[in-house]
Amino acid sequence: MSYTVYGAVRSRTLRVLWLLEELGVPYTHVPAGPQSDEVRKISPLGKIPVLVEGDTVLRDSTAILTYLADKHGAFTFPAGTQDRARQDAWTFRILDEVESLLWTASKHSFVLPEEERVPAIKDPCRAEYARNLTRIMAEAQGPFLMGDTPLVPDILLCHCGGWAQAAKFPDGPDSFGAYLATLRARPAFQRASAL
Repeated sequence: MSYTVYGAVRSRTLRVLWLLEELGVPYTHVPAGPQSDEVRKISPLGKIPVLVEGDTVLRDSTAILTYLADKHGAFTFPAGTQDRARQDAWTFRILDEVESLLWTASKHSFVLPEEERVPAIKDPCRAEYARNLTRIMAEAQGPFLMGDTPLVPDILLCHCGGWAQAAKFPDGPDSFGAYLATLRARPAFQRASAL
């Protein structure tokens, strides 16, 4: 088993690198940027991250996280269980209520052609992000979203928290700051962040 991860650390690629560090499995990291020749050779859309395992090319950070967690039996509940359904609900909620707002703001900051950007959209995104984050943290069931063990949705939410800070989004409730500090203190997160 050999994994190769393509993508810059300061992107959604961090999520994949972090989980691989948590799992303690060997991998090779190619710190290529989006739309780079290296990435477009294996993924025509040019988006990162990309995970290559043998002849298989996987795209989308959440799909990659889910695959790795299922394959290695960690950071996830078993597929087909009610706990897994609840975990998946958290995953989809974070993508819908947190990441989508950050991505919309990013698109209107530097992704879209300048003539298509609507800078005014960023303030409503920030306000909705703050509301959603307050509700999410009120429903968390322990130090992590579903209790005492971090799972795939925790990796997603922690990464979004860093993205939000860089994008000057609201900090959220104090409980979110403590949650982020707990996750960022993990040695695997620190190793992945340092790549």
